[in-house]
Amino acid sequence: MNIICGLKLPSRNCVFFHLASLTKQGKCNKLYRSYAGYCRTQVSCTKDRCRRPDLSGNTRNCFLTGSPDSCRNFIGKRLRCLLNVPNTEVYKNAQCSSGRFCFQSSGPLGEKITSLQISSVGQLPHHFSAWNIHIIRSFHTSLSFQAAPVPLFWIIVKPAQKLFAIILGRSIRNWWKALPPNKRELFKESARKNKWKILLGVSSLGVLFVVFYFTHLEETPITGRARLLVFGKEHFRELSQMEYDMWMEEFKNKMLPETDARYQVVERVVGHLSESNKDIPQVSALKWVIHVVDEPDVNAFVLPHGQVFVFTGLLNAVSDIHQLSFILGHEIAHAVLEHAAEKASLVHFLDFLSLIFLTMIWAICPRDSLAVVGQWIQSKLQEFMFDRPYSRTLEAEADKVGLQFAAKACVDVRASTVFWQQMELAETIQGQPKLPEWLSTHPSHENRAEHLDRLIPEALKIRESCNCPSLSGPDPRLIFKLNMQHLLELSKGQETLNSTKRDLSQPKLDFPVTQKVEDMPVTFAVKPTN
Repeated sequence: MNIICGLKLPSRNCVFFHLASLTKQGKCNKLYRSYAGYCRTQVSCTKDRCRRPDLSGNTRNCFLTGSPDSCRNFIGKRLRCLLNVPNTEVYKNAQCSSGRFCFQSSGPLGEKITSLQISSVGQLPHHFSAWNIHIIRSFHTSLSFQAAPVPLFWIIVKPAQKLFAIILGRSIRNWWKALPPNKRELFKESARKNKWKILLGVSSLGVLFVVFYFTHLEETPITGRARLLVFGKEHFRELSQMEYDMWMEEFKNKMLPETDARYQVVERVVGHLSESNKDIPQVSALKWVIHVVDEPDVNAFVLPHGQVFVFTGLLNAVSDIHQLSFILGHEIAHAVLEHAAEKASLVHFLDFLSLIFLTMIWAICPRDSLAVVGQWIQSKLQEFMFDRPYSRTLEAEADKVGLQFAAKACVDVRASTVFWQQMELAETIQGQPKLPEWLSTHPSHENRAEHLDRLIPEALKIRESCNCPSLSGPDPRLIFKLNMQHLLELSKGQETLNSTKRDLSQPKLDFPVTQKVEDMPVTFAVKPTN
């Protein structure tokens, strides 16, 4: 319902009657709350703003168009509710002229309506100036409630969904067991007779899932890959902020200050990568915030809204600034490609599908112990057949895009392969067990190095197209290969495994010396200016 109203209030407030909900629901308390709340409302006006004084400088007017039916409906059915509102300012000289309903403030607080006039004249009352007319299409004064972000909501209800599926399946099983044999046969006979209807219903459900999947496909930025995206970027804004606050609370006593040389190295590398790729809208749209955490883990990650966390363990593991640039480019690619929203969308879709199978498992299995085993098998199949392979796909995509980011920043992209080869060698020396790749959420170090090696020729072309200077010096991959051969030759002369480990632990090899990150020269090849 549209309303024409004039209000007399201080310059900083506009008070509106929520008459739309009043005429539809007939709730006097809504009108009282709407008026007593003194809600500030920002409105869109066609000729002037709501908060302009009239000719006398005292009264403020706001106008909304209406219909004669709405006017009569309000006067005939809702007047009693309006007059019974306690302790509110009510407005006199309400006029409904050719489909316009008007309120004007002309009395003190507590004064009730004394006259209601309906006019057939197609004009506004003479005491309203033309320049005071404002058309406001919609407003409300209800209290705003902040809803939880959609992904967080599904994270919370996920256990409840599984519990509901278990209870439903178990109830079906108990109900079937309690049926007499003759009724069971009747149900089986009925199922056989209506098998085509049942098949049609199941097929319709499957078609709905397929339609949902294909209607929520979007194109990945940069790579153009089709992907399922149920949750948009805006849904992850609050969730990302919550995750950021959690990490800040956990690492609050381990953050390096901005004056630390290691922090400045990371800040400069991230700044150089973002500046070199600012032609990509997803990169320029993010505001990068740097955090360096004093932790020995070889790790780094970037939250969806550009908060960068780098552990000092990673800074100690890289050999030069080129390796560090590639690793940070990889993490930036995760944020730019919105992998967090994509992974959450897939997990949500698969979890919803798994509820059907979970219900069937608990309905079919004769005992709870067998149902628990079946549920565990179903969860592991989902994890190893869908979740982890998809995660490895996202990691490979981030490697590819991160390598492109590094190439555009004139980084020596050949160093990316060497980093993963060094990581594989370090794990071998430390005696860490080598798990099969299908058990991991990330590709193995060996496969990542091979994948990057295949991408390097394309990255070098990108680097050349960006007018980067030619790479000088030997190929770091060749240097690493020669050092590995030297290592193998040394290991052949050892008699026992212990002596082999002891020699491997000695820094006698000609590997590239890993500099402290604060001593690394943070210099990049400069593009020549024409």
